[in-house]
Amino acid sequence: MLSAVPYFTHMKQLSFLCIICLFLVANTCKERKLEKKLLQKTWLHSFEEDADDILVYRPNTYDFPPSRGRTGFSLEPNGVVKEYVIAPTDGLEEHEGRWEHADHKLLHIHFNPKDKIMKDYSLEIVELEDDVLKVKKNTETIH
Repeated sequence: MLSAVPYFTHMKQLSFLCIICLFLVANTCKERKLEKKLLQKTWLHSFEEDADDILVYRPNTYDFPPSRGRTGFSLEPNGVVKEYVIAPTDGLEEHEGRWEHADHKLLHIHFNPKDKIMKDYSLEIVELEDDVLKVKKNTETIH
């Protein structure tokens, strides 16, 4: 007579592996959805809407109220970030760096150490819809 114990042990292991695979697939899908909404748009700071430590960004196509300038950024699929800051001549100045996922809703932004203006930071995505991005920005040292 064959024992059912090895069969059930094998099934438990297989079930565990299936659950891990589903978890990984779900997280990958979440990241792809996040990237689809986030990437290849220029996000400008809508400072009028900031609340406490939450920064609000809108696509550059948004009908902003008049202001003396807006900072912003764009993320490209190949890991390139373009940060736009107000230049000494009041226009926008572009700084290029790299971005990476730290986890589903956390991005790390890195700049060339030779760039004396830009410092590395992380963005925690609090909310992301088609026309609004709400983040918490952390400027502590990112590794």
